Amino acid sequence: MKKNEAIGHFGSVVKLAEALGIRPQAVSQWGEKIPMRRAYEIERITNGKLKALTESKGK
Repeated sequence: MKKNEAIGHFGSVVKLAEALGIRPQAVSQWGEKIPMRRAYEIERITNGKLKALTESKGK
């Protein structure tokens, strides 16, 4: 899962951070790809709308 997908789903970095119970600064420190632990947490709280693991296209 990419960070911009999660931010888009929640509407902002602040709202994403609130949903995870962390500070927005922590979200800002992530690279483009969300750390796996957080990606699985996002998958759980979105009831699977966002997937922790996405299939690689063309591979």
